[in-house]
Amino acid sequence: MFSYRHAFHAGNHADVLKHAVLLAVLQYVCQKEAAVFYIDTHAGAGMYALHKAEAQKKKEFESGIGKLWNHLDLPSQLHEYMTCIRELNPDGVLRHYPGSPCFAEKILRSQDRLRLFELHSTENRILSGNMARMATHVAANGRKSAGRGKRIMVEKKDGFAALKGQLPPPSKRAVVLIDPPYEDKQDYRHAIVALTDAVKRFASGVYMVWYPIVQRLEARRFPDQLRRLPVREWLEVTLTVSQPTPDGFGLYGSGLFIVNPPWKLREDLESLMPALTSLLGQDVSARFDIVEGVGKVPVKNREED
Repeated sequence: MFSYRHAFHAGNHADVLKHAVLLAVLQYVCQKEAAVFYIDTHAGAGMYALHKAEAQKKKEFESGIGKLWNHLDLPSQLHEYMTCIRELNPDGVLRHYPGSPCFAEKILRSQDRLRLFELHSTENRILSGNMARMATHVAANGRKSAGRGKRIMVEKKDGFAALKGQLPPPSKRAVVLIDPPYEDKQDYRHAIVALTDAVKRFASGVYMVWYPIVQRLEARRFPDQLRRLPVREWLEVTLTVSQPTPDGFGLYGSGLFIVNPPWKLREDLESLMPALTSLLGQDVSARFDIVEGVGKVPVKNREED
């Protein structure tokens, strides 16, 4: 449970999908002036060195952000995503990849609040250092990040349990990312319980649940369990980059289940996902799916083979 280090997987195809969609959601909610509460239940280290031993072990980033780094004709929906990454690599060499807290900090404004939870001792320590540095960093566009304190809080807590104390937020507007490692199979159950409770406490929040597409039984059941939850409306996007390996191990895709998605998000995904599938696909089975639903009833499905 406490051995997972995202540095081994940073910048892979699942990160590309997750962070591109996260940025789109945050950009939409920031169109209104009212403050936003951003809550990350499993924040990780916040930033990752792709040239260090952990990332170099399997080099998963090469089949993720590495496929986009030197590509000159990316869809407009990836502009902000790539801008954030290029600001961390100003010499044009891909060495650093931001985690979800750093992406969020780049988009969120001075009136917004970030609540970052990470239970792993090493990850929490690194996250605290990374966010402290970002809080005083003047980005290439001249924007100086607001200080920590009330705006950014990093806590060494179980994010599933800590979420209860954050809802409803004072601003009555929130984006919540539930992104556990799923190394422990109980994470699937904990995610369902946490989301169910969160929606009861604050029904109008935007909730994003990331999940892996792997051969594990719990993983195969998980999307249907999410779709059966009694929520107002939801949108689900998945990206499968290859067929599963013969031994049944390995991540061959990922998905995001979004409760109360911004109303134009699906339109953006319809434009983005064919390009991501083409860029990140590893064999002829690469595909994407977008599903929408109201309550427990799915209303539309689209896929690209």
